[in-house]
Amino acid sequence: MLNRVRSAVAHLVSSGGAPPPRPKSPDLSNAPSAQPAVPPEAPRSPPARAGSGSSAPAKTVEARASFSRPTFLQLSPGGLRRADDHAGRAVQSPPDTGRRLPWSTGYAEVINAGKSRHNEDQACCEVVYVEGRRSVSGVPREPSRGQGLCFYYWGLFDGHAGGGAAEMASRLLHRHIREQLKDLVEILQDPSPPPLCLPSTPGAAGSSDPSHLVGPQSCWSSQKEVTHESLVVGAIENAFQFMDEQMAQERRGHQVEGGCCALVVVYLLGKVYVANAGDSRAIIVRNGEIIPMSREFTPETERQRLQLLGFLKPELLGGEFTHLEFPRRIQPKELGQRMLYRDQNMTGWAYKKIELEDLRFPLVCGEGKKARVMATIGVTRGLGDHNLKVCSSTLPIKPFLSCFPEVRVYDLTQYEHCPDDVLVLGTDGLWDVTSDCEVAATVDRVLSAYEPNDPSRHFNSTYVRIHHFPTNACLLVHHASGHQLIGSS
Repeated sequence: MLNRVRSAVAHLVSSGGAPPPRPKSPDLSNAPSAQPAVPPEAPRSPPARAGSGSSAPAKTVEARASFSRPTFLQLSPGGLRRADDHAGRAVQSPPDTGRRLPWSTGYAEVINAGKSRHNEDQACCEVVYVEGRRSVSGVPREPSRGQGLCFYYWGLFDGHAGGGAAEMASRLLHRHIREQLKDLVEILQDPSPPPLCLPSTPGAAGSSDPSHLVGPQSCWSSQKEVTHESLVVGAIENAFQFMDEQMAQERRGHQVEGGCCALVVVYLLGKVYVANAGDSRAIIVRNGEIIPMSREFTPETERQRLQLLGFLKPELLGGEFTHLEFPRRIQPKELGQRMLYRDQNMTGWAYKKIELEDLRFPLVCGEGKKARVMATIGVTRGLGDHNLKVCSSTLPIKPFLSCFPEVRVYDLTQYEHCPDDVLVLGTDGLWDVTSDCEVAATVDRVLSAYEPNDPSRHFNSTYVRIHHFPTNACLLVHHASGHQLIGSS
């Protein structure tokens, strides 16, 4: 085992490289190009392929999605078969092509130990150029290569119930973010506060006398302060929503099966934006200190939101579930007795008289990794799952699942960083078997074993213990000092 890991480590010394373009796949509507023009100083990797990499055509779209792996792995047909082998569980990493992924990024994955037939997870690493769409004055601006913005992008997509949603998100989510940023290019480059209202498009319909819509001025004694940072956060949030809507629209024609948790990192203008929708996790290790950059969204952590929705819209429960939570399932013989419960407003417990409606199955049940929404799914945020139904029922679960991420911001310019500071992204398969402290200690131990100028030291921590993960965990490590290079470019 040790020799296999050492061999994999040696293979990761030089990662990255640009594979051939992938076949045409579903893209954003109204998007001018799948690959925008990029300035010479902003290299980028191509979008992930929709195909499996095999010379033989796949029989169905579902098969292509099931067998596709991240493009930067550049797997041959033989490598693709090894990546899909539950018995061998070979560690997969970018090949030694002489080029590396941006920011000294290391990546490794291994197929799960039999939880699903194929690896349903995906990953993406891109450098994206954003061309401004309009000026603040409302006058369309002529495209100019010098007026755009460039952002760095990393994403992990933990698929479930099929690989289609994760594969689609890995190809298109960064394009949705680009679309949302197009209107903000000039605003983000202007140090003055963002305008609260942009001029309407010439010829757009509007009221000639909107004064009747204005309320008492006493309600507007002052205006809220809006920062550039909050505009980027809003752009990322909207991009997640549009990605989820596209999945809903194309789930039939393109076989977008299943759903996925999404953990995305965007580096733009000196700040790192970490967006999480699901139970993956991101941490920054800075000078030995662990800084959480996300939190997991599970039936337990979002119990009150789920219960509130069930309380406000009882029709979503279909007469099969109750929004109340009890310590255990109630028995018919306990009708009329008083039992502990809690509702959407409570963090503690109280007693109530058991009524007939309380015999229904609870909306949120179980605890820890066994917690479920409607006895079906263990995550409460993510993309896809539009066809997900309660077992042996036609009751949809999607109304209780949110596609909106929580976005946390880290300003790289506000802290001093050493060469061994890293950002670690991992799906739940990593964090189920190890802690933040163990990951940080492992990364530090591996990096300390190499000379400071040895390029391989930035990648090796990606491989530690990955053969022992019970699920198809992915792990990304970003060398934090890379922002110094970006800042000088």
